[in-house]
Amino acid sequence: MARNKPIPRSQRKIFNRGTKISRNSPAVKDTVKNVSVGLMDMDSAIMYYFNDVIKPSVEVNKEKVKVPCIYASPERWNQISKQGYLRDKKRQIITPLIAFKRTGMERNDDIPIDKLDANKPRNFYTFEKKYSQHNRYDKFSVLQSITPGREYYNVAMPDYVTLSYEFIIWTSYIDQMNRIVEKINYSDGAYWGEPGKMRFRSRIESFSDASEVDGERLIKTTFSINLYGYILPETFNDKTTMQKYLTPKQLIFKENVDTPLVLDKEEKTGAAGSSDISDIFGISVDQPLTFTQGIGVTLSNSGVGFDGSSAVTQIISIGQDVSTTADVQFASQTLDSLQIGTSTTKYTSTGISGSIDITGSFTTTGNLTILGDATVTGTLTAQEFHTTFTSASIVFSSGSTQFGDTIDDTHNFTGSLNTSGSFSLNGYEVNEISNDTSFADGSSTALVTENAIKTYIDENTATVSGYLRKNFYKTSASITGATTASFTALTASAPTGYTATSENDFVFFINGQYMEHDALGIQQKGSSLELHVDTGSMGYTLESDDEILSIGKFNS
Repeated sequence: MARNKPIPRSQRKIFNRGTKISRNSPAVKDTVKNVSVGLMDMDSAIMYYFNDVIKPSVEVNKEKVKVPCIYASPERWNQISKQGYLRDKKRQIITPLIAFKRTGMERNDDIPIDKLDANKPRNFYTFEKKYSQHNRYDKFSVLQSITPGREYYNVAMPDYVTLSYEFIIWTSYIDQMNRIVEKINYSDGAYWGEPGKMRFRSRIESFSDASEVDGERLIKTTFSINLYGYILPETFNDKTTMQKYLTPKQLIFKENVDTPLVLDKEEKTGAAGSSDISDIFGISVDQPLTFTQGIGVTLSNSGVGFDGSSAVTQIISIGQDVSTTADVQFASQTLDSLQIGTSTTKYTSTGISGSIDITGSFTTTGNLTILGDATVTGTLTAQEFHTTFTSASIVFSSGSTQFGDTIDDTHNFTGSLNTSGSFSLNGYEVNEISNDTSFADGSSTALVTENAIKTYIDENTATVSGYLRKNFYKTSASITGATTASFTALTASAPTGYTATSENDFVFFINGQYMEHDALGIQQKGSSLELHVDTGSMGYTLESDDEILSIGKFNS
């Protein structure tokens, strides 16, 4: 029998076994229903809300009569459109009655959803089932270190639409119509639908009333409703819009054991009466590891190889004790350089590099050259000092000194600095530090202290601080005409150098409502403050019983 050639791996379709889950098998016991929403669901939501929530009714001969609500088929709606009412089989006008019909549907652009491809939607919402047979977590799973798998359902995002419905209500009396319209209008904006199912938000448009007489009195009211719904078909091109996924379980293996594994636990008595138990695991190598002693080093088993079949112990020895407390002796030493421990000091035939700490006396008959820094913790006595001008520190015979030779040199002093005379800073001469709190001298060569500045500010800003802190409220004493209100108060005067007090320093409220500044102006007349209102900009006029409250910079 001829065999087909296998398809190359690069040409095979991607196969994910996690998605190949049957939801119809009785053994699976999948109780999760496919999520779907259609036009009939939204029509049913309206029918349920009218019959079971609004429950329209009228009173006839002191008896409560339920008003039926029907969905008008094309034949019924045609009859209603031509005659303006609906008759029963006996040709009697049916009243009271509510009839409605879906008149249109359009996409809701306020909630845009892009599926990218309707055949293979890319936009899903994922739900996790809290408990199922696949994610159970029992004692056996704990003992075996099995983490539970979880059950997920991916539901495609629906299309959001706006459905429009037209309603007609018939009654015999206006009072009956009023009671029905009141109930319907009160439910505007609610979510209509049956509990446990989908619910949709509604919006009721305006009501229009009409009265007709055709053998008997007939009251009719029409209105329309917009229902904000969503459409999600159960299947699309033989593919469900909801998919089920299972995460894989994990089984963790550990290497650690408390007791070694053995081949045979039966005791075998030898010459010495000991038991012989063999481990399962044993490793040996064909190329053993061999250590051989060298010059000055002795091995207890020099040249003996270790292949893993038996233990080999090697003791390493040298000729003398070299511990940190031992005295090590050598016949002779020849060194190109000497560096002790971790010290940076190195002794060579040409000199010493690094730092040297001398705790005793040091005497040299030749010249001493230090390439690094020299620190003297005692007294340094010298007959003559010579320094280079890379960073100059010079003491002249006249007593003058020079520190540094460029502007980027830094000189640090720790402690107090006493000086008499003046000092110059960047060409400006300073000859004193002044504590004059009045700044009366106006000297150009004196620096002031913190105390002088603080005292001057405290004494000269009292007026400003008092003005800034003033914030009182007043109620209007009288209202003159339609544009002027008077307050028995004086405005606070702004200090010299500050902007004069204006309406921007006050907030006005009329009967508890804020008054716009752009339409206001103030004027001080004697002991009264007048508020002038531009009624054209404000949009209203003042009345004698208005109460105007002002908060701002009054004098008291």
